[in-house]
Amino acid sequence: MINEYVTPKVWAFNSENGGNWSKTNRPVAGATHEAKLPEGTHPLQLYSMGTPNGQKVTIMLEELLALNEPEAEYDAHLIKISEGDQFSTGFVDANPNSKIPALIDCSGETRIRVFESGAILLYLAEKFSHFLPQETVERTEVLNWLFWLQGSAPYLGGGFGHFYSYAPIKIEYAIDRYTMEVKRQLDLLDKQLSSRRFIVGDYYSIADMAIWPWYGNLALETLYDSGEFLNVKSYQNVRRWAELILQRKAVQRGRIVNRTWGEPWEQLCERHEASDIDNVLKLKPKKPR
Repeated sequence: MINEYVTPKVWAFNSENGGNWSKTNRPVAGATHEAKLPEGTHPLQLYSMGTPNGQKVTIMLEELLALNEPEAEYDAHLIKISEGDQFSTGFVDANPNSKIPALIDCSGETRIRVFESGAILLYLAEKFSHFLPQETVERTEVLNWLFWLQGSAPYLGGGFGHFYSYAPIKIEYAIDRYTMEVKRQLDLLDKQLSSRRFIVGDYYSIADMAIWPWYGNLALETLYDSGEFLNVKSYQNVRRWAELILQRKAVQRGRIVNRTWGEPWEQLCERHEASDIDNVLKLKPKKPR
């Protein structure tokens, strides 16, 4: 029998009680070591890892390049969050919150830092005038769902994902609580997509790019190995949408950038030229005819 946790009068940090991330989780902000960020030659410098939050931005950049936007060329530098790269002085200058992804726009006279994945999507959409409608009603609806994702995904990642996959012990209450919320979110998306091709209608937008890496991967059973547990096959509209998005070449390219796990054709630690992605995707086995 597990003893009930008794809260102390004043909480104290226990570095041994963080599960898989005990070496990087801490109750203070700021840098832990001196290190400069590497810089490439392209207008945009991305510092990230191929987690769902990282995939949002690389998918967006690949979509912009597919539209022949030369100023969307980028270098994607790997930030190994399990090793604490996000706590270097260079990264903290790019994002004081020490979370991936972080983007530096070097295209103008003044270098611009952009952090938080949703903010980066919005910044790029406005900079290049793509994937965000100009008409007020449609624009607002896209932003509604972009901000929905930013508020909802932590329940999936830091809540369900943590307690289901990473916590040092299984806690029934925590898993049940976050499972209920994730299934509510999937049901919401399923209803939203029941009469729409994409999240806001026939218009593919940054809302889709934000939501797909989390809930699309979940529906395709490639996130947390929890498809059966969540019965994701029952959310048929979400699965249809997830498969539709995955068919896009830019999504297939962006989802592998800064990724260090999975099949060989899904892993590209860093991206500096378009050919870097091409060479990795060549490793994917061809389907038999």
